[in-house]
Amino acid sequence: MLFTIQVNNRKIRAEKGETILSALNRNGIIIPTLCRMKDFTPTGACRICVVEVEGRENLVTACSQPVEEWMKIRTHSPRVITARKTIVELLLSNHPDDCLYCDKNLNCELQKLAEELNIRERRIRARKIKPRLDQSSHAIVRELSKCILCGRCVRVCEEVITTTSLDFINKGSKIHVGPSMDRDFNFSSCINCGQCVMVCPTGALHEKHNINEVQEYLNNPEFMKIIQYSPLVASGIAEELGIRYNREFERMLNSILRKIGFEKVFAAGAGTDICLYEIAEQLTEKVKEKHDKPLYISACPAWVKYAEQFMPDLIPELSTVKSPQQVTGILIKTVVAAETGIRPEKIFSVSATPCLAMKFEARRDGMMRKGISDVDTVMTVRELARLIRLYGVDVSNVAPEPFDEPLSGYSSSASLTEVSGGFAEAVGRLYLFMKTGKEADRQMFRKLRMSVSFREVTVNSGEEELKIAVADGLTGLEKLKREQAAGKNYDLIEVMTCPGGCVNGAGMPFSSARDEKKTRVKTIYLADDTDAINTPSKSPVLINIYEKMIKENKEISDRKIFHTHFEKRDVLL
Repeated sequence: MLFTIQVNNRKIRAEKGETILSALNRNGIIIPTLCRMKDFTPTGACRICVVEVEGRENLVTACSQPVEEWMKIRTHSPRVITARKTIVELLLSNHPDDCLYCDKNLNCELQKLAEELNIRERRIRARKIKPRLDQSSHAIVRELSKCILCGRCVRVCEEVITTTSLDFINKGSKIHVGPSMDRDFNFSSCINCGQCVMVCPTGALHEKHNINEVQEYLNNPEFMKIIQYSPLVASGIAEELGIRYNREFERMLNSILRKIGFEKVFAAGAGTDICLYEIAEQLTEKVKEKHDKPLYISACPAWVKYAEQFMPDLIPELSTVKSPQQVTGILIKTVVAAETGIRPEKIFSVSATPCLAMKFEARRDGMMRKGISDVDTVMTVRELARLIRLYGVDVSNVAPEPFDEPLSGYSSSASLTEVSGGFAEAVGRLYLFMKTGKEADRQMFRKLRMSVSFREVTVNSGEEELKIAVADGLTGLEKLKREQAAGKNYDLIEVMTCPGGCVNGAGMPFSSARDEKKTRVKTIYLADDTDAINTPSKSPVLINIYEKMIKENKEISDRKIFHTHFEKRDVLL
C-alpha cells in the first residue's frame, strides 16, 4: 500500500512496512550510515542516519524506523547535522591519527563522513585506544585501535559465514570486538574467508600484505620470479586501475607484470583445468564403485578449514585434489623448473587471487614438497594493483602479450569455477564428456546457476543419474543438511564460503558495486557460451601436460603430487 509522506517540505510516495531510509533512498535522498548493511536486519546502532520527525521529541534512526502516513521528516535540519557531526567527532576523538599509513586511506567510510560533515578540527579529545596489532593470522590483520564498534564484522561472521569467530567483548568503555576469549586470530575458529575485511568501514581489519616480500625478491637476481593469476584477477585489476575491462586486458596484464620484473607469467586457469580433470576422475571412480557417500569439492580453502573445524566427519568425503592455485604452483616448481634448469628453491612463485583464504592455504602443511612450498606467497587483487601503481607502469601504453608456455591457456570451464555452482557444473560436464565422449547439454545444469543459497540438479548420463548439490555460502549448508537428513543422496557437492563464489571474494576491489559484480558473472557465462575450448578435455595445454609433461617428469608421473590430505582441527570456540 502506497501513501504520501512529507520530506524536507516535499511530498514523496512511501510503501507501508518499509523503513524511512528505504523510502528516502528510493526517492533520491541520500543520508549517511555506518552500521547498516544491505539485506541485513537494521540495528540503528551507529545513529548516523538519524532524522527529525515532526511530533517526536527525539531524533529517530531512519534505517530501523518504519514510515507512517502522517510523517513530516527533515533529513538535514541544523539539529540533525549537529547530531551526526557530534557522533563522528566522538568516533574520531580516540581514533588514531595515522590516515597516511592506514590500509583504508582514501577508502575509509569514517574519513569520508568527516569530509562530508566538514569536520576540520578536533573539538572533542579523549584518551587514544591502546594500539593492539594482531598479525597471528596468515590472511587477516586486526588493528583494535581503529575499530569503531559498528558491529558489521560480527554480524557477517555470525549471519553469513556462520563461524561466529568475532563478538563484542567486555562492557562500557572497555568494550571491543575480538575472537573468543579475546585471544589472537590464530587461536580462533576464523576460516580466513575475509568477508569481515570487506565490510569493515575503517582499517580495523585488513589483509596481511605481502608486497614488501615480493619487492624484495623482484630485486634479487638469484631467483627466477614467476607469477600465476586466476581468470578473475584481470577484471579485478582493471576495476582497481579504473580501466574498462575486456578480454584483451588479460594479455595487457601479462605485459604489465613483465615490466614490473616477473620473468614468467602463467595462467592459473591451466591448474584449474587439471583440478577439474582430477576431481572428475575421482567422481568417475566413486560412481563406478557405487559409494553411497558424496564427493565434496575442496577447491575453496575457507570451506575446507570450516569442515576440518566444525564438520570433521566429512573429511573422508572431501576431494583430496589440491586447489587450482596449488596445482599450478606444483607445475611451476617441477615442470617449469626442469625445463628452465633452475632448482625449485631458486624459483620465487607468486599467486594473485581474488581469495583471501588462499594466503592461509599456501602455508598448510600438505602444500609443500621436500620442504619447498608449492606457492611462496599470495597476493590479493588489491595488493597486485598497488604493486603495479608502485612501479609506475603506464597501463594505457602497453602491448598485449600472451602467457608463457607451458601454462599458457585454459578452458572456459576454468573461468566458470569462479562463480558459485560453476565448479560443480564444470566437473559434471567433464564427467559426462569423459563417460560418453559427447559434450553435455548445458541446459541440464541451468538450475545450478540460480541465485538461491542451495540448489540441486539431477543429470541423466544414459546409464545412471548424477545428483549434484551446491551450497552457495555456508548458510546453504543448513538446507543441504536438511535434505540429506530427509534421505536425499548426492554424488557431487560444491560448497563456496563467499556467497556468489570467488566473484565476491575478499581479495577483490572494495569499491565494487552490485552491478559490477553482476557484470563479472555475465562475462564469465558469456565466455562459456562462446569459447571454442569450453571443457578441459579440449584444452591443448591440458592435453600437452597429461600426454607429454607428466609422463616425462618422474616427480609428478603418478599424479599423487596433485593430491593432499585434511585433518580435524581443534580450536577455541
